[in-house]
Amino acid sequence: MRIRQGWGTADVPDRSGTVAVVTGASSGIGLHLAEELARRGAHVVLAVRDPERGAAAVARVREGVPGAVLSVQELDLADLASVRAGAKELGDRFSRLDLLVNNAGVMWTDRARTPDGHELQFATNHLGHFALTGLLLDSLRAAPGARVVTISSYLHRLGRVDFPDLDAEHRYSRYRAYNQSKLANLMFALELHRRLAGSGSGVLSLAAHPGLAATGLGRDFPAPVRRLGPVFAPLFLQPAAMGMLPGLRAATDPGARGGQFYGPLGLTQTRGAPGLVRPGRAARDPEVRRRLWEESERLTGVHPRF
Repeated sequence: MRIRQGWGTADVPDRSGTVAVVTGASSGIGLHLAEELARRGAHVVLAVRDPERGAAAVARVREGVPGAVLSVQELDLADLASVRAGAKELGDRFSRLDLLVNNAGVMWTDRARTPDGHELQFATNHLGHFALTGLLLDSLRAAPGARVVTISSYLHRLGRVDFPDLDAEHRYSRYRAYNQSKLANLMFALELHRRLAGSGSGVLSLAAHPGLAATGLGRDFPAPVRRLGPVFAPLFLQPAAMGMLPGLRAATDPGARGGQFYGPLGLTQTRGAPGLVRPGRAARDPEVRRRLWEESERLTGVHPRF
C-alpha cells in the first residue's frame, strides 16, 4: 500500500540478496512485513510457532508476490528450548542475517505459565526475543549494516517494570503484564543499541510501534471485549497494513539510525504515517534498562557478547 503523504511502501529500497527473519509472521503485522520485504527481493524467513500456519502464510504471500523467496522456521518464543533450537537452525542454514524483526506477541491473555515457569506475556513478548537476538548476534554481525527491529506498543507508556514480581507470581493483571512486556521490548531495543554502539558494532538496534492496529492479537482478549470489538474497532483501529509501516521503515529506511523509535505521526500517535516518535519516560531510564537486561540474562541463561 502507498499512503498519500509521508513515507510508504514505495520508499522501501531493493532488498535482493538479503535475509530477513520475522517472528510472528503468520498473521497481522508480521505477515504484512514479510510480504513487503519479499516484494523487494529479500529472502524472508517466517519464524512461527505453528508450521502449518506458516505454510499457509507463505502461500498467501506468494499470491501477491509470485516468485517470492520464503521459508518457514518453527519457533515458539514462550519456550526457551524452542528458541535455542530455532536459533541454531537459523545459524546453520544461513551464513549471515541482515534483518531480525522481533514482532511476535500475545496480548491480554489469561494467567498462564510457560514451560520454563515464566509469565506468558512477559516470556513471549520480551524474554523469547531477548534470547533469540542474543543467540543470533554472530549471524547479524556477519552482515554489513544488519538491523534488529523490536516491535513495542503505544501502551508501553502505561507500563512499569515490576522487578520484585517480574513473572507475576504474587499478583496478575492481564493489562499490567502486557504493558510491562511492551515497555520491556522498547527498553531492550534501546539498551541493545547502547551496547552495540559501545562495542563499535555495525549492527543497528531500532524499535517501532504500530499505534492502534487491527491484528490477530484480539484472539486472546476476554470474551466481552471480543464481542464489542467489531462494533468499536473501526472507530479506533487502523488497518494492520498501516500499523506495519513504522516497523517496515525502521527495518529498511536507509536514513534510519540505531536507537531510533518509529510510530504513527498522527495527533495521538495511534494512527497515521510512520515517523520518529519519543519513547515514554520510563523507557528512557538507563539504569532501569541496564537492570532489566541483567534480569533477562538471568531468566533466559543467554548472555550476549559485545
